[in-house]
Amino acid sequence: MLTKAKLALPIESPLDMPRHSVNEASKPLGKMFQTFAVTTFLARFFVVLMTVTLSWYGATEMYLVLSINGIAGLQWLFLLLFCINFSWISFAFSQATLGSFSQLSPFSRRRKEQEVEAVTAILLPVYNEDPLRIRASIQAMHEDIAKKAPGKFAFFILSDTNKADAWIEEEEAFSPLLNHNQSICPIYYRRRHNNKERKAGNIADWVTRFGGAYECMIVLDADSLMSADCFQSLTRRMSAEASLGLIQTLPTLIRANTLYGRIQQFANHCFGPVYASGLAAWHGNASNFWGHNAIIRTKAFAQASGLPILEGKAPFGGHVMSHDFMEAALLRRAGWGVRFDTDLQASYEEAPPSLIDVIVRDRRWCQGNLQHKAFVFAKGFHFATRLHLVTGIMSYLSAIFWLLLIAVGFALAVQAYFVRPEYFANPSLFPTWPVFDFEKARSLFVLSMSLVLAPKIYGWLAALLNIRRCLGFGGPILLTLSIIVETLLSALYAPILMLSQFQVVYDILRGRDSGWKPQPRDDGANSWKVVCRAHFSHTALGLALAGGALFLSPELFYWSLPITFGLTFSIPLSWLSGGKNRGNIIRHLGLLRAPEEKRTNAIITALNKYDAELKPLHSDEEISSLVRLTSNPDLFYWHLAQLADSATEESQKEFCRTWICAEWQIIHNQEIQGLLNHLQEDECLSILQHRSLLEAMEKYVVKV
Repeated sequence: MLTKAKLALPIESPLDMPRHSVNEASKPLGKMFQTFAVTTFLARFFVVLMTVTLSWYGATEMYLVLSINGIAGLQWLFLLLFCINFSWISFAFSQATLGSFSQLSPFSRRRKEQEVEAVTAILLPVYNEDPLRIRASIQAMHEDIAKKAPGKFAFFILSDTNKADAWIEEEEAFSPLLNHNQSICPIYYRRRHNNKERKAGNIADWVTRFGGAYECMIVLDADSLMSADCFQSLTRRMSAEASLGLIQTLPTLIRANTLYGRIQQFANHCFGPVYASGLAAWHGNASNFWGHNAIIRTKAFAQASGLPILEGKAPFGGHVMSHDFMEAALLRRAGWGVRFDTDLQASYEEAPPSLIDVIVRDRRWCQGNLQHKAFVFAKGFHFATRLHLVTGIMSYLSAIFWLLLIAVGFALAVQAYFVRPEYFANPSLFPTWPVFDFEKARSLFVLSMSLVLAPKIYGWLAALLNIRRCLGFGGPILLTLSIIVETLLSALYAPILMLSQFQVVYDILRGRDSGWKPQPRDDGANSWKVVCRAHFSHTALGLALAGGALFLSPELFYWSLPITFGLTFSIPLSWLSGGKNRGNIIRHLGLLRAPEEKRTNAIITALNKYDAELKPLHSDEEISSLVRLTSNPDLFYWHLAQLADSATEESQKEFCRTWICAEWQIIHNQEIQGLLNHLQEDECLSILQHRSLLEAMEKYVVKV
């Protein structure tokens, strides 16, 4: 039976991928984007000028608000924190404004495309994911490729799964799909025994083993979905620009079935294109990489993007966690262009289903972004790259600055309540009354809120001007109501996220490593116990702030409600955020609708079809990996065929405790249940990845 089992991988085609150091000299960019160099410069100048102008105006106005009779003590700190936060929202506003102008511009850029004969690899890394969900997306994409682009692509499922049961569940789900059919689209499967460097190491392992046979690779995520047309456009655009190293698409969120998921999905559809257009305009040929839904030139990646290992221990040292930013940065430093194409359609992903899931993901992202401080002033990086890194860091540090601003504001209120003002601090015939310029303060507040809300207004206007798109949101009335609802709900969740990110940054600065947990792909229906444990501190702070504000003055209580209300009710808000049956009155009312829900792309329809077909195969019953294998002879012998020869691995035995222990258990247990009663997880993994141990397991295989 061993001779009948096909290997799950093609012949290897190795490619060297040397590691680079943090500091290296940059190489000149290839001859590309000459036509648009002036446009990119003007876009960057616009963003910088508008950000600096607004920041200076805001700082000047706040100084005038506070300094009528001079600034002292906490007021200086309040002014400093205000300037930092106001500059941050000014920068976001400037990018959105640029994006709005770019969308309205009659001079649209048509990207060059050129037919390509080479086969492009499609890499789909997985890590302890639901394999049937991934199988459905692979089947949908494979079917589309078979119809529209046969012979042009090859799928590689790259598993980093490190749990025995999940590994065999993957093989059981994926093995029926695997094939070597070069004329249509082969599908291969590889699992690493050692998942060091996580996803970055997973991709690098493929590059060094198989990358030499493929000119380009398209990297997806476990929840990614892309049409054959989009795959082909990416390869043609890469072929047309010899100096391009990477093209990033704009992934659109789909299939959100929870309240929080629908908030993210609506914002992505309505406001996302405005932000994306602004980013693409000033990024030019030095854009960024988000780790998925992008095409990369394989040899360029191998030559340029071997990540350095940072000095020290985690969380700031060791392997680079947010590898995508740095891989793009290293490509650009090596002279390759990195571009963000926002016009490509049918590039999809899914959103985290609940607030807690977003916080868990942010824990990992935050550590990775803060780790980038080692590269901000490193040698050889482009100005735009440094700005990407700074904005990534600031996206989490801003939570600290906002919380400190709130804290200092409350401290000033407490000081005003308890500390008696010195009316005759200086010799004078007249008292020095405490004065505060309320008119300027009110005007500054209105300006701040305008900057925050402007991108939503841009998105609303852009949708209204596009009749087809507007109807996709349900028409002008439902679109307007949806934006109002999204704004209100986002305002409620914003202080919870702010405090959560503050706690995350605090933990990382204390030296706590976040590890790497798989992203949940279910409906995020967390229990009340889980939610209460996650948000107890948020609720306590919200009640304390609300109570303190009410004690100091009713006006301060009402002024602080946008912050205290969300924190105080963080537990029910978080509970409502997840679960497809919770908070779904929004959906029934037709609010927060995405255009794809009304005019579903064919690739999404195919995904839903295969998802429904595979649903009966899901089981809530936990089945041991060894039971799955021994009860399915075809799967057992197929799995065995993928393992290294016994002679190759025998030299490792004397150094492997789990191997020796597992072998003893197999020899001394004649029934598989007795074996399972004594095996530990690491011993089970040892059996699954060593041929000699699995051959000894043959006595348990069900005879057909």
